[in-house]
Amino acid sequence: MEKARWCLLDALGCALLGARQPWSEIMTAEAVGDGSRGSCTIIGMTGSVAPSHAALCNGTAMHGFELDDLLSEALIHPGAVIVPAVLAAAEAVEASGVQVLRAIVAGYEATARISMALGMDPSQRGFHKTSVVGPVAGVIAAGVAMRLSPEPLRNAVGLACSCASGVKNFAVGSAGMVKRMHAGRAAEAAVRMAMLARRGFTAPPAAIDGKFGLLEAFSGDTAQPALLDADLGAGWAIDDVWVKVYPICGWIQGVVQLLLAMREQGGLEAHKVARIVVATSAFAVQYNGNKEVADTMDAQYSIPYCASVALTGDPGDPKAFGVEAIRDPVRVDLMKRVELVVDPIADEVYPKQFACRVEVHLKDGEVRSAETRDAHGTPGNPCDTAEQIAKFTRLAGLSGLPVATQEVVSAVQGLESLKSVTALTRLLRP
Repeated sequence: MEKARWCLLDALGCALLGARQPWSEIMTAEAVGDGSRGSCTIIGMTGSVAPSHAALCNGTAMHGFELDDLLSEALIHPGAVIVPAVLAAAEAVEASGVQVLRAIVAGYEATARISMALGMDPSQRGFHKTSVVGPVAGVIAAGVAMRLSPEPLRNAVGLACSCASGVKNFAVGSAGMVKRMHAGRAAEAAVRMAMLARRGFTAPPAAIDGKFGLLEAFSGDTAQPALLDADLGAGWAIDDVWVKVYPICGWIQGVVQLLLAMREQGGLEAHKVARIVVATSAFAVQYNGNKEVADTMDAQYSIPYCASVALTGDPGDPKAFGVEAIRDPVRVDLMKRVELVVDPIADEVYPKQFACRVEVHLKDGEVRSAETRDAHGTPGNPCDTAEQIAKFTRLAGLSGLPVATQEVVSAVQGLESLKSVTALTRLLRP
């Protein structure tokens, strides 16, 4: 329950920054423009909308700048689906703060277990697991927030399994905005299916692990349905949360942190660098080596670009990934000197850990090197409470939205005392 509190705060910070990005503004304009009415909050906006619309917009914002959390071994983003689904469902029924925390725990647990049962095959075939698993895990979380009884909750799960979708074409070229909406669409589906089930809409009871169910359809013979409930209650997925420090792909966090530490020692100006060697997993070498970035998402997923920012700018600044920044001639030139190689150790521990080793070869012959298995923010090297509050405060400040930052922090810290979640969500409107 305590972990759930900080997952909530982290997602809210991501949403505040994400709400000011063009993809979120487009999504909100679309949601508001169709005239939907309801009682739910779009973070950073005045007025109210229908629950599913709020989940769509807030999920898009939370997933909108690569700062939302991860479940490391399950290789999936939980918070950007679970939190918007829970907030919307909870607002719709005026659930208590305690019930919100319970729903978040349930949602993270479902996210991890369904993702592990699906295995790696869907990802390798081009599905984005966050948007495949998201509707199903999100509907469980929304159902808990709404206190659905077992029968309508089973129906909600069955309905949500037919909403699983999302392809990763964004990872192999100009990315556009599509990934930003994957979490939002999953949260939207989760809330909509929970509401339908509450009204009596029915679905197959074995839609996750039955014949032609979610696991078989997406993973075939590689699915591991036993992982859905293996050792249930012995440990909690929410203990495996990875809080991102920088707005970049998860397995580039360690690379940037190592380079920043070297840079602090001095003498690593771009013109002095002959080449940078990054040794990491085969997956990262194959999919994160782009040296010709075209847009913000390209930049956030490119090891060469992120390495160039670590040595020439501030990788914590969202502007470092804007269109003007990615065209900076110094960075464009430095990217060409970044080499990616497969590291046997990193490959062995992937995806439980995202190990990497960095070598900076200077033109005068000096070589500096460093390595890590656990980037800061990962379960092996977690951010503390003060850092998480600082991240939220920083993102809220960067958003420029007139939100009472300290009041939000206090409300999250005292969530158990809130009789209705609306005491928190009203603070998220200007």
